Amino acid sequence: MKFVITGRNIEVTEGLRSAINEKIGKLERYFTQDTEIHVTLSVEKERQKIEVTIPVKGNIIRSEQVSNDMYVSIDLVEEVIERQLKKYKNKLVDAKQGSSNFKQEFIDNDFDGEDEISIIRTKRFGVKPMYPEDACIQMELLGHNFYMFRNAETDEVNVVYKRKGNTYGLIEPEF
Repeated sequence: MKFVITGRNIEVTEGLRSAINEKIGKLERYFTQDTEIHVTLSVEKERQKIEVTIPVKGNIIRSEQVSNDMYVSIDLVEEVIERQLKKYKNKLVDAKQGSSNFKQEFIDNDFDGEDEISIIRTKRFGVKPMYPEDACIQMELLGHNFYMFRNAETDEVNVVYKRKGNTYGLIEPEF
């Protein structure tokens, strides 16, 4: 595995580098040697954040963890990515997707389905045309973090969502 380590508002010391190699290096049992792992460390006030991105054929495995100690964040991110990999492995085998970034032992190993995704509830509702601003108001009235609607301007299904700082985002399909 190849680590690409970047620091924002933080100097990447040798201690941090070795902690990343030790903790996230545990993931090497899943990946081939030429897999690139992008690690970004950043500090904002008391927030010590680590972002790990692993591009694999057609997908991205990513985790972001924040704590008041960078070493704790590194520990957390490794656990989350390992959990994600076990879930992803089941999809990889089921869908017969390309697995060129993964070691054959990882592909062959069976994991229990305790973390399997299962949909336990389905909602149906009429999607009426409205403007994105109206969808934001409807989302607020419902107390949700996102709202799906048919855009009156484009006649496409869009999603508005709440962002940090009381702002809103709009997701539009791209074909």
